[in-house]
Amino acid sequence: MAIGPQNAFVLRQGLMKQHVFAVALFCAVSDAILISLGVFGFGSLISELENFSKYMFIIGGFWLTGYGLLRLRGAYLADSYLEASQETETDLKLVLTNCAALTWFNPHVYIDTIVLIGTVSIRFEDSFQFALGACLASAVFFFSLAFGARIFSPLMSSRKAWQILDIVIAFVMFLIAYSMFSESF
Repeated sequence: MAIGPQNAFVLRQGLMKQHVFAVALFCAVSDAILISLGVFGFGSLISELENFSKYMFIIGGFWLTGYGLLRLRGAYLADSYLEASQETETDLKLVLTNCAALTWFNPHVYIDTIVLIGTVSIRFEDSFQFALGACLASAVFFFSLAFGARIFSPLMSSRKAWQILDIVIAFVMFLIAYSMFSESF
């Protein structure tokens, strides 16, 4: 998939125009919980440990670089294409159950929210403002992804569009990785 399984699910629901608001809201609230755990739990813990944040930035930089390379590979192979199926509308309870599994059983969600955001948060004096900003950015992301997919479903029906998306994702991952490496050395 072009992006993580949770994001691909949100995108697919948007493309199919099924339970778009509920899925985006569920993901945004889940992210807010995990971001708060990262900033106020993990971030506070690692700020007390000498050099721990440096190593976490290095590990995070390598992880993001690897993920960026996977997205470039996906763009080259054109294997990220998602087709919106023509099946009948799925029950909301089933959709949210699938969304919960893709959110809470996905290790990448924990790496992104608790580890990476928690680690980045220690650079800022006001943890509350950082967490609030991260939660708002996450909500904007999920609602934009879900409703953007609804609006742009004809555009995202081509493999070329998914290749471009993979390249953009790779570029963003490389920029964030560079920032993390710069902070570490």
